[in-house]
Amino acid sequence: MINQPNQAFLLELLGTPSPSGFESALQQRWLEAIRPWADEVAQDSYGTAWAVRRGTESLAPRLMLEAHADEVGFIVHYISEEGFLHIAPIGGADRVLARARRVRVLGSQGPVDGVLGHTAIHLRDPKEDKVPEWHELFVDVGARSRDEVAALGIRVGHPIVLAEEPFLLDRRRLVGRALDNRLGGFILVQVLQTLAAEPVAATVYAVNAVQEEIGGYGARMVAYRLHPDLALVLEVTHATDVPGIEARRHGLIRLGSGPVITHGTANHPKLVERLLQVAEAESIPVQHEASSRRTGTDADDIFATREGIPCALVSVPLRYMHSPVEMVDLDDVAHTVKLLVAFIRSLQAGDPF
Repeated sequence: MINQPNQAFLLELLGTPSPSGFESALQQRWLEAIRPWADEVAQDSYGTAWAVRRGTESLAPRLMLEAHADEVGFIVHYISEEGFLHIAPIGGADRVLARARRVRVLGSQGPVDGVLGHTAIHLRDPKEDKVPEWHELFVDVGARSRDEVAALGIRVGHPIVLAEEPFLLDRRRLVGRALDNRLGGFILVQVLQTLAAEPVAATVYAVNAVQEEIGGYGARMVAYRLHPDLALVLEVTHATDVPGIEARRHGLIRLGSGPVITHGTANHPKLVERLLQVAEAESIPVQHEASSRRTGTDADDIFATREGIPCALVSVPLRYMHSPVEMVDLDDVAHTVKLLVAFIRSLQAGDPF
């Protein structure tokens, strides 16, 4: 399990809005948290942040541990004369659930609370009930006109996130928005903190990248810049152990049964083999996932950078992705930290990848 101070830090990260293209507040908090455990920290011009832990062996592999800092959300697309905000999606936001929700508009004068409007059941024709198109959705911030919206510091182009707060179920299952992939940034801090008091051969770059949800752009830029010898991508993946999901179509991944190692496509066989060896040696439970075309993560952009970077994908099982009630098991998170720390300890000069 994760101790109370670390749980508090994770909840703080989850409470910091970070929609794709607007990650700066989250990145500054992440850098503050990881700086004590690093030899240096840095950022690029688009906001991807990283921390460097220098290894003791110059010939040992240089490893990039990469997660992404951004989340899905919405953006103000049009403001009506009556003061309603019409929206467009940022990334893979789900319009099925985008009604009757509390939201937070990240305006120029600070956050503004609002709600996604929803016509009452009494006033709807059941024959016309359907999933709304994006242009049919709107946010109500309590304003009576376009001028009142402007007075609140809101204009076209400001981002919006869902406003639900995270909470724990049964003290070990965490529920909230943006666990995809605020969880990865949290794990990066835990890994460097765990390794702080011991020498390791490999140099580690802990990277929190921007704009994964809209195309993997941050990962592509930073992989080219840092040019590591190896990369491990930290993500979440679909837990399929709930009603309505057919394992024959989507595979079987269970919440609470350990981190998931992906096989195929971007995943380098020797890197995957080392992860499995480490997991067995440390008695860490792992699950397996297949990738037949692409992983749908930053691994797809990293492994093909320059002349090719040996890469592997390690994921935490997550239920209800891209919703305000994403759910993870904290034991899976702890096992993921343990796996990554053990993998780093295993790296030595001359390791063939």
